[in-house]
Amino acid sequence: MSQRGRALLREAAEQARTDADKTSFTFDPETVEINDADVLTRLDPAVQEWWVSQFGRYVAENDGFFTPPQREAIPLVDNQENALVCAPTGSGKTLASFTAVLNDLFKRARKRDDGLENQVYCLYISPLKSLANDIHRNLDVPLSGIRERIIADAKSKSESEIKTQSANTAATDGSSGSEEDVDSSINVRHAIRHGDTDSAERQRMLEETPHILNTTPETLAILLNAPKFREKLRGIEYVIVDEIHSLAANKRGTHLSVSLERLEELTETSPTRIGCSATVEPLSTVGKFLVGYNNDGTPREYELVDTRFVREFDLSVECPTDDLIHTPRGKVQARFYDRLEQLIDNHKNTIVFTNTRSGAERVLSTLRDRSDTFDESNSGCHHGSLSKTRRQEIESELKAGTLDVVTTSTSLELGIDMPHVDLVVQVGSPKSVAALLQRVGRAGHQLGETVEGRVIALDRDELVECAVMLQKAESGFVDRVFIPEGAHDVASQQIYGMAINEIRREATFRQILTRAYPYRNYGDDDWEELLRYLTADYDGLDEKNVYPKIWRDTNDAPSGEHHYDEFPVGTPLIGKRGRLARVIYMTNIGTIPDSFSCTVLTRSEDKQVGTLDEDYLDTLETGDVFVLGGDRFEYRYRRGSKVYVDRTSERPTVPSWFSERLPLSYDLGREIASFQGEVINRLEADGATATRQWLDEFPIDTNSARAITRIYDQQRQYTGATSVSTDDRLVVEEELDRDSYRRRFYIHSTYGRRFNDGLSRLLAYHCAQQTNANVKIAVADNGFTLVMPLNRKVDVGAVLESIEPAAVRSDLRSALDGTDLLKRYFRINATRSLMILKRYKGHEKSAAQQQVSSEMLLSFAEELDSFAVIDETYREILEDKLNVDAIEEALRNIQDDELIVETVEVDSPSPRAFGLATLAASDVVLAEDESAVLQEFHARVQAEIGDEETASETETQTSSS
Repeated sequence: MSQRGRALLREAAEQARTDADKTSFTFDPETVEINDADVLTRLDPAVQEWWVSQFGRYVAENDGFFTPPQREAIPLVDNQENALVCAPTGSGKTLASFTAVLNDLFKRARKRDDGLENQVYCLYISPLKSLANDIHRNLDVPLSGIRERIIADAKSKSESEIKTQSANTAATDGSSGSEEDVDSSINVRHAIRHGDTDSAERQRMLEETPHILNTTPETLAILLNAPKFREKLRGIEYVIVDEIHSLAANKRGTHLSVSLERLEELTETSPTRIGCSATVEPLSTVGKFLVGYNNDGTPREYELVDTRFVREFDLSVECPTDDLIHTPRGKVQARFYDRLEQLIDNHKNTIVFTNTRSGAERVLSTLRDRSDTFDESNSGCHHGSLSKTRRQEIESELKAGTLDVVTTSTSLELGIDMPHVDLVVQVGSPKSVAALLQRVGRAGHQLGETVEGRVIALDRDELVECAVMLQKAESGFVDRVFIPEGAHDVASQQIYGMAINEIRREATFRQILTRAYPYRNYGDDDWEELLRYLTADYDGLDEKNVYPKIWRDTNDAPSGEHHYDEFPVGTPLIGKRGRLARVIYMTNIGTIPDSFSCTVLTRSEDKQVGTLDEDYLDTLETGDVFVLGGDRFEYRYRRGSKVYVDRTSERPTVPSWFSERLPLSYDLGREIASFQGEVINRLEADGATATRQWLDEFPIDTNSARAITRIYDQQRQYTGATSVSTDDRLVVEEELDRDSYRRRFYIHSTYGRRFNDGLSRLLAYHCAQQTNANVKIAVADNGFTLVMPLNRKVDVGAVLESIEPAAVRSDLRSALDGTDLLKRYFRINATRSLMILKRYKGHEKSAAQQQVSSEMLLSFAEELDSFAVIDETYREILEDKLNVDAIEEALRNIQDDELIVETVEVDSPSPRAFGLATLAASDVVLAEDESAVLQEFHARVQAEIGDEETASETETQTSSS
């Protein structure tokens, strides 16, 4: 190690010894082994000194100056190598990305007399404004700290030179000014630019441009089309994409991937791309998504920093009781809140995640009602429906550590550093390992601190989910990200944006688009369909007020009407159409859809009974029953923003939380199927006691192990071992309900709500064709229910076995015809494609008005041949919402006998179907008390088994006594 490095070590060791809070990190710089001294020596002396002063105390914990992701990432960025940095929350991955960038910028600033040029050098992109704001604040510390050291060093050198010159009687009048010169030139500016940035601040950025610009994907797209600021982007050399997993999975990420290729085309050199994420899989796919492709179709090179599991986790599942059926609801709730209060009391700051916004409000309200300990001074709630001001207040108090507990739904998964949070409590299942790790990672927000998380399950099905989820999390499993591919609507926006900037070769447009990962397979037919839409090459389209956005033609000869000297004659070119093109583009781009609430009216009385969020209507078919304001209504139809219903006494078929809660991930669902196979095999071979002992090895408490054992043991005794779905068996349970004259099918499919939503629609479509009956659907994460009249007999298992995988997409398209789901997504895609304008000539069209316009266009669009907007609507629904690829795979496995369909007939739902049969009660924290229904189901199972208790219950009581 260099002499300078040893001096820095001694400085850090001395600092650790003199700080009482840091005594556990003291070390002897002469004997300790430093594993990353080579990383430190890469940095400028001023950056080295600042780093050691800030983080030297962590040497003993990290075996060096840097955390594992920093140790690997800093050299890569320093070498201008693309990198995907995967590391837990709180391990310093974002700082790792910025450190090499800051080091480079300060070095350059020192070399130039007037400092850095007036341009952007580094672009930081985040999915959340709050995250961008937090990074902006956090950059102040290293920027000011490093600058102060450079100035102090210059001052010291200046004083030394003056003394030397004085001794030699050669001092000059200008010698004393060097400190001021350094002070004015060593300045790395940073700023934030997003939708909330006012016009005055935007204008200032043109005059004094930030060297580091924090922004969002939408604002980047705007900047690429802002004629003046666009020039400020030409010098960008670094692009940091934070929380990349949350962008890759949706069209915001698709849009960003094309914007990065447009930036690639604009900049003088290819920017180094750095992606950051705590939880992402598959790494190779996300890495390619980050860096894109070369013009020859090969993926760009990148390095992977995979340190996702460098933090210690203390995770476990808890359940208030081992019997969620017979324990009175009030007692379950009381035990839950008693335990929650105990956990909060034993920690400094606690975040409680629930699965709905209303759940977060309810938990906080109950905590405050139960105890004088909690009030507005030490507790709060944070979610997207609250005002921006209130959310910022909660975030500030969390950073300061002044709140004992904050309840939330999803809004605190990403973003701000919360250094005082030492516990995360998750109420119910977060539905994926990735979400679990993201949420619990908010606790112990520093490397070396244990991530402590408790998951409290209040529902039998979610208890199984949580047990599998935590066991898989401990083994290093992470759910995959599925990236949308070939989206026509996003391509429409981006091609239009490029055409507005300048006339180019058509080949250049296509080349830029297909360099982006989501468009790498965008073929000739896709391209032609896209350009046919953009040029409005359809008869009658202009009569619907849909006009061409671009022109497409070959370059005329010099004597022709349209000749461009920079291109050879006959070259295919593309340019923009319309004088207001730039204004239309700048005021309408983006991929986040607007939404609205629908007024619910009774048909008989024409009386308003409430409102529904429009995304809730995605789940409704004619005849579905839902609860609103405590009353039950049967859905009939929608007209624009009005929903018409009939009052009914029928049991609800769609739960109130359906549209709000995250869906179970497909990958975790497959792991649950595998787990079920293992449990049932152990019960068959070894019995309940041995099975429970095996479950005791999972990160779950005793109540959870007992409850899970009981569920599957009862299932096995009631309907046999083959009534449990596994990774090679799919179970169809048929119940004949003669009292209500209904035939019910419970399909035990653990593959998540998206998969079940798609398969249920497909299966209902085929069953309806066979029986000529209306088939009602109710969908959950672990299966779905089909209901039809009792006199309509159909073998659902045989129907499943008969569906051709190759026909799935066309069948689902037919099943979606006329549905509210299709109408809504067509509106969203028509708006994204700029077929419907949200803003035009100073007028703004609300989401409800957009819906009216889209319904007028839908029937016309469906009649057109290969129309990009309608095709994208079906693609998005089938692939992104209904997981059609997984459905096709499952049906292929059925036809190949790799997945067996088992049909079971029952007089009453089996234990594993209880959740499907009482779907409206799935969110136990918020649902109406459905315990009486569950107890009735359970009593029927017990009567069929023939014992008061199952063997596992007897063993449980014996062991307890």
